[in-house]
Amino acid sequence: MKWNRRTVFLALLLFTSTVAAEDHAPETSDGRLRLRVLSYNIHHGEGTDRKLDLPRIAGVIRSVKPDLVALQEVDQGTQRTNQVEQAAELARLTGLNVVFGGNIRYQGGDYGNAVLSAMPIQRHKNHLLPQLDDGEQRGVLQVEIELPDQFGRLLLLATHLDYRADDRERIASAKVINQLASDGKDQPAVLAGDLNDVPDSRTLQELETVWTRANQKPLPTIPVDQPSRQIDFILFRPAERWQAVEVQVLDEAVASDHRAIFAVLELLPGKTNRPD
Repeated sequence: MKWNRRTVFLALLLFTSTVAAEDHAPETSDGRLRLRVLSYNIHHGEGTDRKLDLPRIAGVIRSVKPDLVALQEVDQGTQRTNQVEQAAELARLTGLNVVFGGNIRYQGGDYGNAVLSAMPIQRHKNHLLPQLDDGEQRGVLQVEIELPDQFGRLLLLATHLDYRADDRERIASAKVINQLASDGKDQPAVLAGDLNDVPDSRTLQELETVWTRANQKPLPTIPVDQPSRQIDFILFRPAERWQAVEVQVLDEAVASDHRAIFAVLELLPGKTNRPD
């Protein structure tokens, strides 16, 4: 084969992506799988300094070497972000696999949620959530991740709920999310995103009929400069399969108008849940 400049570039890009994926491989020990999970509302890559800077967002993501990332407020091909497909660009910058779920057509493109994964993504589907009283259309991105060895597949639900004071839409959305999780029976699952409500809210109470919060004590994520309220969360189910080893809010207050929340979770082995 003739190695022209383009061939060499593509080979180097493939090599770089492979190395990055290996660097992010989840850890296993004592029969458990350790997963590093990040949820981050990226404010379409615009920081509090009003600079549009996706490499800076990618740097925040890479800083914790995550296995799974749920992203909110992601632009795809919109005018305000220079027609960049942000999900694909963040995948390139982090070396992770990606899927995007668009909920709103906006400025010639789409706006929604995305998932980055160090592990293979087997299936994904975007579900539009209930829309009440002409609010913004919200969605939940349902993703099946192939886990190593005997752990089967993980269900990851990534979402961004309504922000208005009236919580009816958030509660309706929480019920839909709970139903999606229950369809998976005993499949290990993680829910991550900007829920736009606080730990003692009716929204979280509804979700916690099915899910367990990774952090039981509040960890504020907004306002980004001096956080006083937690509205970004990582949750898991079934509770008996998981242990939260570490949960923290990242100490970064410029790249977005939210701070990212990060958890190290351990999954116990159980029945495999690969499709027949």
